[in-house]
Amino acid sequence: MKLTTAGESHGKALIAVIEGLPAHLRLNIEKINAALARRQSGYGRGGRQKIEKDQVEILTGVRNGETLGSPVTLCIYNRDFENWKSSMSAEACEQAKMQEKSLTKVRPGHADLTGMLKFEQEDARNILERASARETAIRVAAGEIYRQYLSALGVEIEGYVKEVCGIKDEGRYAFETLARAKTTELGMLNAELESQAKEKIAALRAQGDTAGGVVEIRVKGLKCGFGSMMTYAEKLDAQLAQGLMSIQAIKGVEIGDGFGVASKSGKDVHDEIFYEDGKGFYRKTNRAGGIEGGMSNGEELVLRIAMKPIPTLMKGLQTVEFGSKEVAVAASERSDVCAIFALETIAEGVVAEVLANAVEKRLGGDTMAQICTRYDALP
Repeated sequence: MKLTTAGESHGKALIAVIEGLPAHLRLNIEKINAALARRQSGYGRGGRQKIEKDQVEILTGVRNGETLGSPVTLCIYNRDFENWKSSMSAEACEQAKMQEKSLTKVRPGHADLTGMLKFEQEDARNILERASARETAIRVAAGEIYRQYLSALGVEIEGYVKEVCGIKDEGRYAFETLARAKTTELGMLNAELESQAKEKIAALRAQGDTAGGVVEIRVKGLKCGFGSMMTYAEKLDAQLAQGLMSIQAIKGVEIGDGFGVASKSGKDVHDEIFYEDGKGFYRKTNRAGGIEGGMSNGEELVLRIAMKPIPTLMKGLQTVEFGSKEVAVAASERSDVCAIFALETIAEGVVAEVLANAVEKRLGGDTMAQICTRYDALP
């Protein structure tokens, strides 16, 4: 399988093309749109979410609700494009409007300056429009299709917000309880901690500041043997880390006990193996997070990702104006204070994409019936 996305934040539309999906995968468009709505939700979001009401349109590869086996093309139109048409159109733009929308007071923490130097641009607009986290909308739509593919095999993905700007939830939750996080304002499962986190976000908003946090993603039902130790590129943990690190604002990925293993001895890190007739091989602990030797081992996958505070601050940081090289205050685009609730939905989609590719690589198959039969036959 292969996913390609395209589009700019204030351009006409965001596009995704998915190649390699099997025929006869029945798609639920309502679930795709529900995921898009979740991505726009959550305490701490900014004004852009009031303009865009994302809905997916499937342009190719699906007929009567089922995939055909040909490339699937998804489209999300940007409603805000009408307000930017004169400066963001693919055709000739109005020079005065382009100048009005230009950004040269480059923002620390963004792709602005490095991108301008790399692509020889004088306006950061030509960089930030693609670097923007607005791109994650189309990744969520594609990710929900991958998720429906996995769900047909009995593989389920859930997650919750574990930390917001230093307010940490150290609880341990059963997989079956995680879906409740999607009904809260911040995606946290501890109501008292969520209340504290909301107070923190409100205070930061008043100060013109922003917040990050940590999300935990769990996967249940993935059988052992996906990924491989034979080559570096096939290691499942490496693929998951790459996928999650590709999300805007992510600065760290943990699998299982993650960085915690560095402070423990071996007996407190490795999961002992047992065998029981009728049950087969199993482990009583899951410190490895469901992956050993670059392969799924049949236990739950446990992944955590760290999101940095959003780098667009309404009280801008010190920077330099690109043309004059003079000291300046960084430009402020319309922005969120905290987007951690959205991140949980985005991360679920990225994990689904990586796992769907791993399943396809191992099992192949032109139709969903073939893939389901092959998956069911695995130990």
